[in-house]
Amino acid sequence: MQYFLLKNRIFVKYYSTYAMTEYEKMCNGLLYDFGSPEIEALLADCKEKLKRLNAMSRRDEGFKELMHELIPDMDVTAVVSTPFYCDIGRRIKIGAHSFVNKNCTFLDTGGITIGSHTKIGPNCGFYTPQHPIDYIERRRTVETGEPIVIGDDCWIGGGVTICPGVRIGDRVIIGAGSVVVHDIPSDTMAAGNPAVVKRHLK
Repeated sequence: MQYFLLKNRIFVKYYSTYAMTEYEKMCNGLLYDFGSPEIEALLADCKEKLKRLNAMSRRDEGFKELMHELIPDMDVTAVVSTPFYCDIGRRIKIGAHSFVNKNCTFLDTGGITIGSHTKIGPNCGFYTPQHPIDYIERRRTVETGEPIVIGDDCWIGGGVTICPGVRIGDRVIIGAGSVVVHDIPSDTMAAGNPAVVKRHLK
């Protein structure tokens, strides 16, 4: 018998998988089946909302309401430009006065958090899914999600790729076209593939 903590609840784990839903597994960073009916329904709902949003301008009537249906945990002062792409929507958090430019892709099954007053350039990709290393296991419809966290007052240049599990501190600048595979500390400027700190801003 093993004990582990998820979302402030203690579960008892025997040597079989605990009977959580696939969405609960996804939210807790566990291996989940993205081909399950539950997850497929979430993906389909997100796809339908995106189809409607991406046919609209953010100044169109009903755009803000639909965007907040897609991303409930988005501050009312934040802006996401279309076209925009994501997997779930409800796994994204965007803070006050942040701006996401057009043609960004947020694969958000692992959770993506954007702080306040952060600017994200066009054509950026935030990728939280992590597929199994073992190629036999990778043939199955299973994966885990590792959260991406971006702090306050950041500037993410155009065409940046941010990989699973990356945390970027506050007041960070990431140069255009960079690929971020490691955490970046606050008050720094980073660039390159892989992105490395080029200078300290304080």
